[in-house]
Parts: sequence; structure tokens; C-alpha cells
Amino acid sequence: MFLKSTLLAVAFCAFASTAQADSIHTITGDTTGAAIFNRPFEDLSELSTIGTNVNFNQFKFTVSAAGRYSFLTTAVFDSLVFLYSPSFNPSSSLTNALIGNDDLLGTTTSGFVTHLDANTSYVLVITGYERFQYGQYSTTIGGPGAVIVSGVPEPETYAMLALGLGVVGVARRRAKFLKTA
Repeated sequence: MFLKSTLLAVAFCAFASTAQADSIHTITGDTTGAAIFNRPFEDLSELSTIGTNVNFNQFKFTVSAAGRYSFLTTAVFDSLVFLYSPSFNPSSSLTNALIGNDDLLGTTTSGFVTHLDANTSYVLVITGYERFQYGQYSTTIGGPGAVIVSGVPEPETYAMLALGLGVVGVARRRAKFLKTA
């Protein structure tokens, strides 16, 4: 594992050198059981006929300085990455798409170098090549400014919030009942 991580770090440094990486940010996640969509082709020409109902994760972010940024995703599955701005809609996955990549350094790595503008909303989407391609991944973003990731809540987050509010409501109702009894 250490050797693989070291080799990927060396590959990223070579890859990121074109972006003058002053700041590096890493995002990790798992697409297992995540939401699904019909992904585009890597060249964004149309929707894939193979990549239907593929699991994906999305991360909304901005950068603090304009410039060239490197994106490198390593995964335990055949991964693809797509960049959108200013938003991403899974039911219209070609809309706002800027760039995509598949198989940068083999089937389990993908990435690209692109120019980003400061204080502009971007969404990075990590997905698999086919429906059965999902799992853990790590994405490293390097460039001249800080990468500020804002949360895109998963459905499970909303479920936990609702459960927590329900528990608080029951506790308040019980406390009120005990106070009047």
C-alpha cells in the first residue's frame, strides 16, 4: 500500500507541476450505495450508453485564486471525474459540464488540469465507468489557491437530521407531560 501511495504521489507531483501547485487539498469518499445518474462520455459529446445508473459522489467547491489546477482521482474501481460550473444536475448531466476524464494513469486513476476562476462555484463529480464500478476513492486537487469545499448533504444527512429533530420533539413533549402531571 505504501509503495502504491508513493508511486501515485510521484505521479501526481509530475502531473501537478504543470499547475504550479501551491496548495493541495484531498477529498476521500465512497460511491458504494450513492445516488445514481447517467454519466456523459469523457469528451462530453453525449450521454454514455454503458454508464447508465452509475453511482456518484459530488463536491461543491470554490478556489481562492485563479489559475491552473490539477485533479487526480485514484480509486478501487474504474473511475471517471467530471467538473461542472456553476452547478450539477444528475438528471441533466451534460448541462454545465466543463471537462471530464477516464483512465489517466490506468483504469483506476482519472484526472485533468484546467483553469479555474476564483470565487466561482464548481462541482466535482466522481463516478464509475459502468453500473458495477463503485467504491472508495481519493481525489487530490492542487493549484495556486486554497480549495474551499462546501457540503453537499447526502440523503442520509437529511434522514439523521429528521431523526434528531423527532427525538428532540418527543423529549420536549415528554418533559411537558411530566411537568403537568
